[in-house]
Amino acid sequence: MRDYYGSYVLVAVLFLIGGGIVAGGLTANRLLRPSRPTPEKLTTYECGVDPVGEGWAQSHVRYYVFTYLYVVFAVDAIFLFPWATVFSARGYGAVTLGEMFVFLGFLATGLLYAYKKGVLTWV
Repeated sequence: MRDYYGSYVLVAVLFLIGGGIVAGGLTANRLLRPSRPTPEKLTTYECGVDPVGEGWAQSHVRYYVFTYLYVVFAVDAIFLFPWATVFSARGYGAVTLGEMFVFLGFLATGLLYAYKKGVLTWV
């Protein structure tokens, strides 16, 4: 039982040491850096362009849909690599092939729905 809790104590000590190193670095940075705030330094900085106008900007929902579709196909690509390695393993061929067809069917249904809604057209 003592060895069981000893491992937790070791992890806690390592977290404390890591937190101490980070806190020490941040404190040293705060104490050693020069601090000369000016109005130019206190303004909002956005890619070298002076902030002008209101802070509210609307984006077309189509950009979010394209982002969503990218995430869906990125997850699809990530899922295909482990599937390809398991597919060649003995005894998993038919089951994994069926699972992949179900998965690709869901993706195809989503893509067909997006196409029918006109999301994939550049207008």
